[in-house]
Amino acid sequence: MSSVITVTADDLALPLEQHVARTSAALDAYGHLIALASPDPADPGRRRLHTVRAALEADRMAIVPVDLPPLAAALLAEQLRQLAGTDLGPGVLAGAARLLSYYLYSGALLGSVSKLDRVPVTVGKHFKSLVPGRHFAVMAHPEPGLSEAGPDAVPPGPGFLTQLAVAGHGLDAGWVTGPLAAAWRTQHIREVPLPEGSARWWGTGRLVEFTAYIADIGILYQLVTSVRRDTCPWCGLEVIGDQCLFCSTRLGDRSDRGDRSSDRFSDRSDRTQQVAAREQPLRRPQQQRPPQYQPQHQRQEPRSRELPTTDRPQLEPHKR
Repeated sequence: MSSVITVTADDLALPLEQHVARTSAALDAYGHLIALASPDPADPGRRRLHTVRAALEADRMAIVPVDLPPLAAALLAEQLRQLAGTDLGPGVLAGAARLLSYYLYSGALLGSVSKLDRVPVTVGKHFKSLVPGRHFAVMAHPEPGLSEAGPDAVPPGPGFLTQLAVAGHGLDAGWVTGPLAAAWRTQHIREVPLPEGSARWWGTGRLVEFTAYIADIGILYQLVTSVRRDTCPWCGLEVIGDQCLFCSTRLGDRSDRGDRSSDRFSDRSDRTQQVAAREQPLRRPQQQRPPQYQPQHQRQEPRSRELPTTDRPQLEPHKR
């Protein structure tokens, strides 16, 4: 069984030794660990995860970068924890993080977009945000978008049944739970606490963050199992996608992999034979000299061999 975690500000406040000890205990308890991190390599949380993994020399820890708002990332981690209780292996579970992120519709209702840098903002929208009472509907995933919030101004939503998670602070959530939920045909509205990183991510502390997600574990399981699985040629884990997220091995072309993916030692034996062949001394092959060319008029006909004649005396005519 695998476990899924995200890095919070409380984790960064811990000393490195304590964070390493907690991660080591989680690996001993669950076997494999999947950590959702920011796609930015300079993010402090992602750098801490790489430091912990290097300190433990753990090849059973996968760091999966996801470009999602804080509420969507928390819901994705919740979905993966539910799937961890099924028969899915750790390699498939790590690849499912990228797959299931496409089925998340995440945005926020903001009172100001002056400090928003996650979505392109025009100069006109910047000036309108200075007017009191203006609210903006911002979509961050799957496609960025920005518009003024209104009863008839609703961004496009998912084409499948979802539940809507809402987390707000400082703004009225009536537009999210009313026109937006009705236009998106939400089955259920779930109020959750606002993640601690939402204010920094959206550039303001007055917001209502929302995410539409699939809550049915059966549908999530069908989505993951419908994808083709392969075996990593290095670590042997069953994975989905074009890369193993535990050992970072690219799977390459699937057509000519064949049975080599099931036996990771076959390539090593071939390389050993090649190295042994290289170490043997090379022998220069004997080259046969080609016959020299002679013009036809200079060619000499082979002489016929004359038999030696024995010298004997000639008989006289009357003695013959």
